[in-house]
Amino acid sequence: MADPGGAAPPEVVALAERRAAARSARDFALADELRDAIADAGWTVADVPDGWTLVAAPPSEPEPEGPTRARDVASQLEVPTTTDVSLHWVMEGWPDDVLRAIDSFRAHQGDRTVQYVVADVTGTDRDGFGADVEVLSLEKGTGWAAARNAGLRRSTGRMVVALDGSIEASGDVFGPLEAALEDRSVGIAGPFGIVTQDLRQFDEASGPGPCDAVEGYCMAMRREILTQAGMFDEKFKWYRTADIEYSFRVKDLGLATVVVEVPVIKHEHRMWFESDPATRAKWSKRNYYRFLDRWRDRWDLVLDPVPPPPHDHGPDHHHDDEP
Repeated sequence: MADPGGAAPPEVVALAERRAAARSARDFALADELRDAIADAGWTVADVPDGWTLVAAPPSEPEPEGPTRARDVASQLEVPTTTDVSLHWVMEGWPDDVLRAIDSFRAHQGDRTVQYVVADVTGTDRDGFGADVEVLSLEKGTGWAAARNAGLRRSTGRMVVALDGSIEASGDVFGPLEAALEDRSVGIAGPFGIVTQDLRQFDEASGPGPCDAVEGYCMAMRREILTQAGMFDEKFKWYRTADIEYSFRVKDLGLATVVVEVPVIKHEHRMWFESDPATRAKWSKRNYYRFLDRWRDRWDLVLDPVPPPPHDHGPDHHHDDEP
């Protein structure tokens, strides 16, 4: 049953009805054209379980003349979802990797409506990404978590996926993740998980199922998680361990983190391999201790805990990015 959108003018309702008919006929090109026509008229059409609804679009904000501060990026988390999936990248370099990733997900999105968002701190020309990609040009020097949060605040999808440019889709990634998140006891799902017993060493999860944290190469969640658990801790200027900390934040809500098999290719992680070894070791240690300061005594959030002796909290190894 269609929702006529309340105050929406008849011509916009007619466009929404035509779009629904086009989607039913699997004419997704026409459906996308009609969605754009609805947007041009100042409305947003959202698909809901029993049909569709129309929401008046907020007044458009002027495009900033130059890079913007991450905290000034407007949030869309308070408005109804309008797409099936939101995909997010933080680009701190290597734009070709992000373009490869976006192209691969486009090729396998099927009939889903997908929002593509890139939080860019490099000043790369946004025109190369395509009209379907929202590029946030952020100030150089913006930290990883602040950039990630700026992108996540733009989410319009029912499912939100935080990605790294090293991940290339080789098939339908969305279906298995959507199926996993239909279980309301699951907070985060992804193909790469890690487990720990002592919060000192983190190892790759042995296969699908519960894990202690989902790695940030590909983290999928329902959009409401971003408001329930909050955003990434912006003290994480470097990516490492931010995903573990966020996984624990979600588990602290009583939700699970799970490994789900999806068809992806994992390429070299540039930020790790192309960083100075001494610098990345210093940054990694700093991030680890920030995580530990908050979660060191939360053994209830660990699947198989074996606490270390008192005062023994130094990291041997965590987050298996190394070659």
